[in-house]
Amino acid sequence: MAKVAKRIGAARSAVDRDKLHTVTEAVALVKSNATAKFDETIEIAINLNVDPRHADQMVRGVCNLPNGTGRSVRVAVFAKGPKAEEAKKAGADVVGAEDLMEEVQGGRMDFDKVIATPDMMPLVGRLGKVLGPRGLMPNPKVGTVTMDVTKAVEDSKGGAVEFRVEKAGIVHAGVGKASFTAKALEENVQAVLDAIVKAKPSGAKGTYLKKIAISSTMGPGVKIDTSEASAAAPAA
Repeated sequence: MAKVAKRIGAARSAVDRDKLHTVTEAVALVKSNATAKFDETIEIAINLNVDPRHADQMVRGVCNLPNGTGRSVRVAVFAKGPKAEEAKKAGADVVGAEDLMEEVQGGRMDFDKVIATPDMMPLVGRLGKVLGPRGLMPNPKVGTVTMDVTKAVEDSKGGAVEFRVEKAGIVHAGVGKASFTAKALEENVQAVLDAIVKAKPSGAKGTYLKKIAISSTMGPGVKIDTSEASAAAPAA
């Protein structure tokens, strides 16, 4: 059996893996166990009672975290003319059209988010095999195919996180850094939960939120009481 480091062992022993916590309690536990030498990312995992193989049970959207993500996001924008200039003024790191397409085809992938104006999608569509597997393909459902490039760039830079349910019915999302205050993390966690509840698909039946847990990069997961989380979230 692999030997467990003292720090990891101590973190695990501090958490009752079967106990359900309030968001406030869970955040406090995760922060106290985030003892790595770097600023650990805090993530939330939500198990939903959906089957994403059915179109009416797909859960996808975007959430603007009130306190940001704590990470620097590089944004690429496919646009021409005035919209290209608008994207640059908004703070986009890379802006282009055919030239940017050729750079991406040549291996340039030094960005974390891709935004495109609708007229650029035939061009961007040629990059589907490159951008798709990396989760970078622009999509109007999450606001990355839009004429309002200023808002899209500012949202991406300011703390917007995309979420999409996986095959197993689980949604993962980053909600900040261990260096955030407890209050800031609580607000970000609640914002994600609110967005997930609002995105409840028409085909979802029964209990929508099955399990919720948050954890730091190197720390153990802490379970959140789904009934408390559901009560705090607005109705879908």
